[in-house]
Amino acid sequence: MRPGTAASNRGTGTHGSAPDIVREALRRAISSGELAPGLQLRQDELAERFGTSRIPVREALRQLEAEGFVTIQPNRGAVVSDLSIDEVIELLEIRIALECHALRLAIPSMGEIDLDEAAKTLRTYDAEPDPAQWGAFNWKFHATLYAPCNRPRLIAMIEANYGHVSRFTRALVSQATGKDRPQREHYRLLELCRDGEAKKAARLLREHIEETQRTLRSAQRQVLRDAGVEG
Repeated sequence: MRPGTAASNRGTGTHGSAPDIVREALRRAISSGELAPGLQLRQDELAERFGTSRIPVREALRQLEAEGFVTIQPNRGAVVSDLSIDEVIELLEIRIALECHALRLAIPSMGEIDLDEAAKTLRTYDAEPDPAQWGAFNWKFHATLYAPCNRPRLIAMIEANYGHVSRFTRALVSQATGKDRPQREHYRLLELCRDGEAKKAARLLREHIEETQRTLRSAQRQVLRDAGVEG
């Protein structure tokens, strides 16, 4: 097992302690789907990859276990965590609570620079044909809207939760829905933010994420049907 070069290079460019650098790079690789659920993470390989000893790697894996990204198993060590559909649905409920709160706090502090950056991201998202890239643009758009809330811990919680959710919803939801409907909702959300309509924007955001929950359930049923399994 070796994290991809891109993820590792980004990680080694991060300012911070050695465990922080390893943790951030691995978190990105797991969130993007580069490191799949169930994959074993060998400390000696990671230490070689990041040019460090096994001590920072061990600490990074412990932190990722606390965040839910890896599981430490007896006689096997660290593996990338897997989640059930029900657990992902619960994480989406958490996403609603955290992100709607951040958006309500952020809207009164939004400036033209924030709104223009969000609009630019949506236009780039429109032009991207590769579904594998959509998740990154989706996160950038949402993160841009939440940043003016000026709550670093809240944003960190949102990002960690989003990372968990996106690695399990990316393939199923993107294939099932495409990007037309989500993008229409994104543009409407941006319009409400520009108008200062915090309550309406938070309500739309909630509905936007609830649609992901419904789509995930529907996609799961389709997968089971295709496999000849009753669900």
